[in-house]
Amino acid sequence: MNFAFCFLKQLSRSPYFVLIYLAKILGFLAYYVVVPRRKVGQINLAKCYPTLPEKTRCKWLKQHFYHMALLMLEYGKYWYAPASVLKNRVRYHNKFILDNALAKGERVILLYPHFTAFEAAVYALNQDTPLISVYSHQKNNRLDEQILQGRHRYQNVFLVGRTEGLRAIIKQIKQTHAPFLYLPDQDFGEKDSVFVDFFGIQTATIGGLGRIAKMTNATVIPAIPTRQADGTVDLCFYPAWQNFPSDSMEADAQRMNDFIEARIRERPEQYFWLHKRFKTRPNGETSFYDNI
Repeated sequence: MNFAFCFLKQLSRSPYFVLIYLAKILGFLAYYVVVPRRKVGQINLAKCYPTLPEKTRCKWLKQHFYHMALLMLEYGKYWYAPASVLKNRVRYHNKFILDNALAKGERVILLYPHFTAFEAAVYALNQDTPLISVYSHQKNNRLDEQILQGRHRYQNVFLVGRTEGLRAIIKQIKQTHAPFLYLPDQDFGEKDSVFVDFFGIQTATIGGLGRIAKMTNATVIPAIPTRQADGTVDLCFYPAWQNFPSDSMEADAQRMNDFIEARIRERPEQYFWLHKRFKTRPNGETSFYDNI
């Protein structure tokens, strides 16, 4: 682990074209070597794009492995490079939407799905804006210590442990008035989930967005980070959702999934396809991933 940290620290001093070059090599190798994750990605893409030629899905998945490799290599920049280096790599689009909401004293939930540039954008945004985020502790103590140190790099983040639950999140939002960075698009099992469509598939979806918005009277503002060819990142803020939450957890979860799906269709190679998003099945259906 110490060797990995030293390697990332050395990379933090390298120009970005070096990271991009290495990510292309590592992504290519990982596609063929990390077979279980490649199979997860293949299944996810086949389920979400069943009518698309397999050749196209394969191309997207290979591109995705490159983006994931670049995400991993960039941790050296996140943890060790000067803050200005990170800030200069991210361009904001429509950030006035967030700024205006905060200026009016509104509580804000940033709907922030798992796109591969999510860390790069956050390490820039957190220099300007305090953030509340949920953190899952790592089994490796040294890695956990390093990640936490990185998260607190700007002394401008409020972390809530995943095991602390909803009450701790609500408390932080009400006390700090900082935007809550909400990444809900993973499979956390049936508890607190509802089954709604995602790419036409009944998908276990956390219903927390509507619940938290209702309990804190917060405005939901989506934000999507996308990587450009030169390695820079565009962080786009979308208009605050009106008439949200509704009286239906299912309707709120469906609205969220529909929005995320629309953004994925714009940049499919940059979404987190290596996660077992459809692991939890309704009505005792067989898992899509049983043979992995």
